Amino acid sequence: MALDKPYLDVPGTIVFDADQSRKGYWLNQFCMSLMRAENRQRFKQDERAYLDAWAMSEAQKQAVLVRDLNRCLQLGGNIYFLAKIGATDGKSFQQMAGSMTGMSEEAYRAMMVAGGRSPEGNRYVGEEGDAQHQAGPSGDAGAAGVKAQEAHKD
Repeated sequence: MALDKPYLDVPGTIVFDADQSRKGYWLNQFCMSLMRAENRQRFKQDERAYLDAWAMSEAQKQAVLVRDLNRCLQLGGNIYFLAKIGATDGKSFQQMAGSMTGMSEEAYRAMMVAGGRSPEGNRYVGEEGDAQHQAGPSGDAGAAGVKAQEAHKD
């Protein structure tokens, strides 16, 4: 029986769970190898050859080669491991995060200093009643339960 994963419908969010961990194991191991200076040098010398030494999928290798960190996340990468790629390229985590949002480093910094991204449009799909009825207080079933609880408080 598959586990219920109500977090899978949060727009723009990839939760690094056990399934993602298994999918990205070799990608993340590659990233961790970049902690050693000699491995960073070998990677920068011939990125493709270095990646071919790892049991990663071709899609994972391509995502690394083009530095598509969002795709790396989809393919099981963990952001804290993926940060090693940015560091190898001489980029700060802020620069990497900005690139992942389509923003410049300055725009990303300004957004974060101003309190971060608005939750509007970034909640569960159906939070207003059209999905996740069984998963708690969202949806019509959840709203009805909350109303019933409120009516019995008196």
